[in-house]
Amino acid sequence: MSEPVSYEHDQRIVVITINNPPVNALSRHVRGGLFDAIQQFNADDAADVAVIVGGGRLFIGGADISEFGKPLVSPSLPEVISAIERCEKPVVAAIHGTALGGGLEVAMGAHYRIAQTDTKLGLPEVKLGLLPGAGGTQRLPRLIGVDQALSMISSGAPIVATRALELGLVDRVESGPDIRPAAVAFAQEIQAQGGAIRRTGELPRPEASAELIQQWRTRLEKSARGEVAALSAMASVEAATRMDIGDGLVEERRLFQALMDTPQRASLIHAFFAERRVSKLPELRDIKAQPIAHIGVIGGGTMGAGIATSAVLNGFVVTLVERDQASADKARNTIAGNLAAGIKRGKLNDAQRDQILEHQLSTVSEYEALQDADLIIEAVFESMEVKKAVFEALDRVAKLGAILATNTSYLNIDEIAAMTKRPEAVLGLHFFSPAHVMKLLEVVVADKTSPEVVSTAFSLAKRLGKIAVRSGVCDGFIGNRMLVHYRAAADHMVLDGASPYQIDKALKAYGFAMGPYAVGDLAGLDIGYATRQRKAPDRHPRDRYPAWADELYHLGRLGQKTGKGYYLYPEGSRQGVEDPEVDALIEQTRKSLGIERRTFTDEEIVRRYITAMVNEAARIVDEGIALRPSDIDVVLLSGYGFPRWRGGPMHVADQLGLDTILANIMEFAEEDDHFWQPAPLLKTLVDQKRKFASLDLST
Repeated sequence: MSEPVSYEHDQRIVVITINNPPVNALSRHVRGGLFDAIQQFNADDAADVAVIVGGGRLFIGGADISEFGKPLVSPSLPEVISAIERCEKPVVAAIHGTALGGGLEVAMGAHYRIAQTDTKLGLPEVKLGLLPGAGGTQRLPRLIGVDQALSMISSGAPIVATRALELGLVDRVESGPDIRPAAVAFAQEIQAQGGAIRRTGELPRPEASAELIQQWRTRLEKSARGEVAALSAMASVEAATRMDIGDGLVEERRLFQALMDTPQRASLIHAFFAERRVSKLPELRDIKAQPIAHIGVIGGGTMGAGIATSAVLNGFVVTLVERDQASADKARNTIAGNLAAGIKRGKLNDAQRDQILEHQLSTVSEYEALQDADLIIEAVFESMEVKKAVFEALDRVAKLGAILATNTSYLNIDEIAAMTKRPEAVLGLHFFSPAHVMKLLEVVVADKTSPEVVSTAFSLAKRLGKIAVRSGVCDGFIGNRMLVHYRAAADHMVLDGASPYQIDKALKAYGFAMGPYAVGDLAGLDIGYATRQRKAPDRHPRDRYPAWADELYHLGRLGQKTGKGYYLYPEGSRQGVEDPEVDALIEQTRKSLGIERRTFTDEEIVRRYITAMVNEAARIVDEGIALRPSDIDVVLLSGYGFPRWRGGPMHVADQLGLDTILANIMEFAEEDDHFWQPAPLLKTLVDQKRKFASLDLST
């Protein structure tokens, strides 16, 4: 095995190369090697300037997260960076690919920085419940000012090298294919000019007014609601304005260590690893994906247009088919509007938009236009009869080897696949609306779907910037099956006396982006009504039915689209206002059923909601619909507004203790043993004193 850090001379320039694939993470071996190399350079009479460069495709991807929570092995990253900054001869950081987290902190410890044009630089620690703990909150504001530093640190979003040059984070940007020769040439310039040393830590304290600090505090209290890392990071940056570098680094480390001990840090790191694990499917090992260049989309409504938008934005040629040319033209206008919104958000420019509309997108009314498509995605009305007819037609026109996908939210994909002579080429691609924005993509594997088709779906998701989660076939797959169950738990609480507004407030306070009734208004109450009607034949006599929800539908209160739903939306506002008429309507339902209203605490609302969520999730894992519990966490985090800083429902259950979840179910079953029946897997894990996480490790 080669050394993770190498040391070589290029005349009187020393090149220190980090080789720790795949991302040059700052493991203890890398830290030790880098520390030793700097000491060697300091004592090397044959060297005047050192260049630190990353081997492979990037500079340094950050800390080795697998070491978090384990005993620290010296030298620590702050010790390494301090050694670089204190070096008596100039050190140049040569940055290519990415420099994230500890990688950027290493670069800021160097005396000079050169970066390739397409390099991304960032401090994403807040996304892991931490703050930059190796000088990032002290050195970055000294280089680019407090406002810009807070923007980078609190968002965790990287910036490109050209922007870093404008801000003063790097000294030079190089457009060539290899950063090393450019960095050596830069080092030779520094050598020729006398080898001046510029220590970032010796720059003056950054200045910031009290008004600016308060503006940031107010902003983060709103945008990072419930999270502790962003506000701690802001406090550490603020310390840089009143402390010299030594004291500032001590304060930064104190705040960093405090965050290391928080449940949020553990939850966010769980989410990070869950997203990395979710695409690792045992059955796809050594299975190659098919090439996809041309995508067909059937249906130009909100979902179909969103799928088409996502595809063209990521380089695919798209042919969208609608029932007639007028509808096809309308779909084209919807996609053009999506692209215009992307221009406003800086996702593309006018020239790129024009290229897409002229050369990548066709909107037509004939299925024959799809005969060259590599993948065809059906996104029509949620009706089995309609979808069967579409797949019969696709089977006639699609080329041999084309993949046929349905975007159904609930329907049986095995039944849809049976309408074709190629069931092995059929699967579900369940996008979430708006499809060009939402990250989650459920890849629903039917009984006869081939491994090559599944592999291609995961490859497609990666190209689209989506997080793909494998699901088996069942009613609602993973996310919507769970949604029906925990939404039923909320409806039961409303029947028994809770206000939908109290439930929304309690769950939003817990950290959800929105409560279930606000979400219903956003999606449209006609969607919920259609789902209830579809499931009506299977309704059990003991099922507790939300009759008031049907009444809202019949009154034309469909949510935001009509200005009335559970909430009122005056003058097109997207911010709902509570409506006493809804409370009165619900009270009528209670009286008709003879239910005496009782009160619920916010704590009980959250406890019932999460317990119902976890219980149904345990069934989904037990049935093999989801491969592992952490996959369910990814679904809820990416598509259903579950607070990321809590890690997902299965992680929450492990933190609370599965015995606590089971005890909740048994308590609630005393009043309703039809709905509250413990999942067999949950009981088994409690008996074995195991956690859901133990199942993640076994896959």
